[in-house]
Amino acid sequence: MSLIEVKNLCKSFGSLSVLHDVNLTVEEGERIAIIGGSGCGKSVFLRSLELLERPDSGQVFIDGEEITARGADINRIRRKMGMVYQKFYLFSHMNVMDNLCLAPVKLSGMSREEAESHAMEWLNKVGLTSKAHSMPDMLSGGQQQRIAICRSLMMNPKVLLFDEPTSALDPTMVGEVLAMIRMLTKQDMTMLIVTHEMNFAREVADRVLFFADRGIYEQGTPVEIFDSPKREKTIAFIRKLKYFDYEVRHKNFDLLEMQGKIHSFSEKYGLSSRLSYRLELCCEELIYEMISGCDNGGNVNIDIGISYSEADGATEIDLSAKGKEFNPFNLSDDDDVHLGVSMLKKIARSISHDYSDNVNRITIIL
Repeated sequence: MSLIEVKNLCKSFGSLSVLHDVNLTVEEGERIAIIGGSGCGKSVFLRSLELLERPDSGQVFIDGEEITARGADINRIRRKMGMVYQKFYLFSHMNVMDNLCLAPVKLSGMSREEAESHAMEWLNKVGLTSKAHSMPDMLSGGQQQRIAICRSLMMNPKVLLFDEPTSALDPTMVGEVLAMIRMLTKQDMTMLIVTHEMNFAREVADRVLFFADRGIYEQGTPVEIFDSPKREKTIAFIRKLKYFDYEVRHKNFDLLEMQGKIHSFSEKYGLSSRLSYRLELCCEELIYEMISGCDNGGNVNIDIGISYSEADGATEIDLSAKGKEFNPFNLSDDDDVHLGVSMLKKIARSISHDYSDNVNRITIIL
């Protein structure tokens, strides 16, 4: 049985038709990224699943129960879903622990002691145990969003719905929230994620839905949607993202060749000479740090990529390096040997590091 089933969903606001005849089936454990231009109905669709926006017609089934049925116990069915919004919506008059324990104690009959124990488990997983008794206004935006995700998880939902969870964050805080979502993918959590983070969608999703023309215009695997879209509007949307990839398999790799290719990539897509220089510099410094730091038995296995969005000018560097766990950005800024690291910290808008399956993954947004 499917975890979510949507049949012929329609939603309008006055004379404006936003969703028309939308159909979707989501299986347990599936991770779905929802992408598309602003105003295409992505968030409205997500909110319609919980009846935060009530559809004009159509049916929504959650774990076999129709939440849109007349007389349905909507609040009980909603508990099977956890919603994470653009804004954090933590109760400002409650500390973190109270925010986390309120729903399970009030709605699920969990004892306060059991709820606090469960809360500390999640806080430990996300590295925020020291914030258990802090007030929300004492936390950064990234920390507040991680707490908001933990709050959703406290009810043990069958599916998590993310409505652009990083859009309200300062760029320096985006990486920590995306890292937490990556952690949840390893636990086979069913997730629907509305996002503008295309590289993230490519990395974590099993299926990508592109919304246009009042519904799901095209869907497929990340490779199908990002590399081989079939329909006209999908192609136009995806082609706003430009990619550059380079492999490093030897310590004495051809640095000049890589820099030349980055320069050609920049010229082709109209990147400024200043941005092109920064990309060359970042890639060079990052590769040399990883070659020396994540010892892989003498082998070098590093892939580096650059993505550039013509739509908003966002530029991202993604690196994966096999070997032991190594985060060059944990090195001291005072270490003269690692001046490149200090330089990268100064010019990057955000930096994130993740290590799993013997692979270091680093994302830098310029």
